[in-house]
Amino acid sequence: MARAGLSPPSTPAAQARRLREQIVQADHSYYVLDSPILPDAEYDRLMRELQALEAAHAELITPDSPTQRVAGAPSREFRAARHAVPMLSLNNAFSEAEVTAFDARAREALVREGESVSEVEYACELKFDGLAVNLRYEGGELVSGATRGDGGVGEDVTANIRTIRAVPLRLAARAPALLPEVLEVRGEVMMFKREFERLNERQRAKEQREYVNPRNAAAGALRQLDSRITAERSLRFFAYGLGQLQGASEPATHAALLDWLVKLGVPVATERAVVGGVAGCLRFYQAVGERRAKLPYEIDGVVYRINSREQQQLLGYVSRAPRFAIAHKFPAQEAVTQLTGIDIQVGRTGALTPVARLAPVFVGGVTVTNATLHNEDEIRRKDVRIGDTVTVRRAGDVIPEVVAVIAERRPRNARVFKMPTQCPVCGSQVYREERESVARCTGGLICAAQRKQALLHFAGRRALDIEGLGDKVVEQLVDSGLVHTPADLFKLGMGALAGLERMADKSAANLVEAFERARSTTLERFIFALGIRHVGESTARDLARYFGKLDPIISAEEAELLQVPDVGPVVAASIAHFFAEPHNREVVEQLRAAGVHWTESEPVRKPVGRLVGKTFVITGTLPTLKREDAKSMIEAGGGKVSGSVSKKTDYVVAGEDAGSKLEKASELGVTIINEAKLQKILED
Repeated sequence: MARAGLSPPSTPAAQARRLREQIVQADHSYYVLDSPILPDAEYDRLMRELQALEAAHAELITPDSPTQRVAGAPSREFRAARHAVPMLSLNNAFSEAEVTAFDARAREALVREGESVSEVEYACELKFDGLAVNLRYEGGELVSGATRGDGGVGEDVTANIRTIRAVPLRLAARAPALLPEVLEVRGEVMMFKREFERLNERQRAKEQREYVNPRNAAAGALRQLDSRITAERSLRFFAYGLGQLQGASEPATHAALLDWLVKLGVPVATERAVVGGVAGCLRFYQAVGERRAKLPYEIDGVVYRINSREQQQLLGYVSRAPRFAIAHKFPAQEAVTQLTGIDIQVGRTGALTPVARLAPVFVGGVTVTNATLHNEDEIRRKDVRIGDTVTVRRAGDVIPEVVAVIAERRPRNARVFKMPTQCPVCGSQVYREERESVARCTGGLICAAQRKQALLHFAGRRALDIEGLGDKVVEQLVDSGLVHTPADLFKLGMGALAGLERMADKSAANLVEAFERARSTTLERFIFALGIRHVGESTARDLARYFGKLDPIISAEEAELLQVPDVGPVVAASIAHFFAEPHNREVVEQLRAAGVHWTESEPVRKPVGRLVGKTFVITGTLPTLKREDAKSMIEAGGGKVSGSVSKKTDYVVAGEDAGSKLEKASELGVTIINEAKLQKILED
């Protein structure tokens, strides 16, 4: 992928110099400042470009080239820690062909060393996206912990390592004599996804900088000068190898080594296997790739390591990596591209989502041309502008998202995005509720983007109950242009319906009858059928009882709506916005004109019933009553049924197999009753 805004240097030497400068700058930001400026995919691309250039022009290779050493340098804020055995990195493979070539080289080298090898046995592990560390144990006691640094010298982070609960401060053994004199454990410090999300939630609450990814967060936590801060970050550790070993014999295979570490109490990932040949490696790669999104931690590939320690020693090392192991990386989950525009997508509930239009980029195994920007607040927080060069992330089946802007590449003509005040689909007013990050279209019944969902809700069993009007029928009616609003349903006859796919005459006749039955309903069902945001069955019932008629609800101000029991500011604003939209009032009139009518009554300006002010929660399976019936009986008595238990709950009605709601009720001291007690309360 070409880098936006950069022209290739004129000579190989100048190109190599430019690449080294970029890589060194990225290394410093990544390893020293804990503030990455490039996604892994872009970094890998730069490194491979430099490697190819140096391979073609050997005279360009310099001792300080990033290709000649492990990246990174110890921070001046920590004491230097020299490794007894160098901590090297792995060469990468990005395709099956490269894995096959690695295996062929290994087998050929083993044959040259006198080994008779037809198929190599490999130990397969995960390649964690964390921070490599070396833990040194002497006599079974943890004495030091250090980062990899430049491979020869790292940073002494012992105090911080000791706060990681997964790291044993003393090794386990049946007898102290069985412990090695010196054991250096190599492994990865990381942060699990859920802890990363919680950390960023706390950062947002404190209005502080959010971390880009779990690796960045783990590195920042491990390199805190105050170890108390590290302790708060819930870091994890998985071992994958050894450094120095004295006073014990190393196991014969890598798999046996990991099993030995487990016996010593050192955590090792369970996602590992021993396989035969390239085919076994690739099966492991594919299986892990399918589970990758569900893993609790981030990985960016798998590692294939020749299992036999004897064969490892025969193959040895090149300048910066072992010949007996390779990292097979997954397609990049992050890439750099240019944001060419921002469009608005209207969802089925009216939510307006800004979508980034991108210059095509290959990421996560597919070519991506657009990505979500979530909402207006996220655009402001990330300072995303049209024309920017951005980092795009795609993980598994998750919708691609713009995660960061590369501010250094911002063009002078980059434009600030503004959220529209009118729906781009139907022209209705756009509003955003207080404390919500999502802007919404108020078009509801008229907006084409919301039409299918609005019609299905309108016809639902608890709304107008139009039997036979399901997803496929609604889809055909909307796509063919026969239905634009709910009022159009009542204009359909046998001829129009019989022309639909898989709609026989009998089915069409039944649907016409269902439309006819639905013309007569109750006010509360009609209000619920309109699909006003935040207005469920209970609120629709309260509105119908309080006002008695529809027209007073349509014309009511927010202050008057707030007088209705259980209607708060958010619900009142939503109702007022809905009926303030001319399109919605027009649809109501169209429904009236189509013969849809409802029972009305005298307004009841205060709640009625013996259970007024009482809140119930129903959990588990009741002996004789369906949950829906119990709910209706409680509401008929003026009570309210909630879906969650709180201090404001008066009764929890518990049936068989009651779960967490029952436990919470016990903790809060809420009165717990069974069905018989509920019947008694209702009768009294």
